[in-house]
Amino acid sequence: MQHDPAYWKAHLGLEPHPEGGFYREIYRSAEVLDMDSLPERYPGDRNLATCIYFLLEQDSFSAFHRLESDELWHYHAGDPLTIYLLDPRTKSLTAEHLGPRPDLGHALTSVIPHDTWFAARVDAGGVFSLVSCTVVPGYNDEDFFLAERDLLQTVFPEHADLIASLTRG
Repeated sequence: MQHDPAYWKAHLGLEPHPEGGFYREIYRSAEVLDMDSLPERYPGDRNLATCIYFLLEQDSFSAFHRLESDELWHYHAGDPLTIYLLDPRTKSLTAEHLGPRPDLGHALTSVIPHDTWFAARVDAGGVFSLVSCTVVPGYNDEDFFLAERDLLQTVFPEHADLIASLTRG
């Protein structure tokens, strides 16, 4: 039996996420990495890892953003989604498909390297996708950067239309 998005929002206690979709943090490690043991890009201490549930619906998207940490997306339920990755080092676009059907090229887990701009949306014809997202070292608001459309289009002009469709201004 496939549950609808309202079921997952209610039973998992999901709330609106600033980049789009719905989420709830489900794990934040008690152990902390001292900033002296972290790469210079971190301005302070960080938890070892964090994890959230994240739900996207067909009429929304996860807007282009980047993190200072690596992030892993793990498929759980619903329809396939596509994660679009813009690599600032190679200026390339990669599309990764997360979903329940490895025989159709879906992955169950996707790894997004730190400093990579990425966005996601439910594939055409789908209703929703439920994933979890693990960030290592753990998520901190100081490490989150929401893309500015014009700036990202300047860096990746050949992907201007995709950027326009997956940014909020």
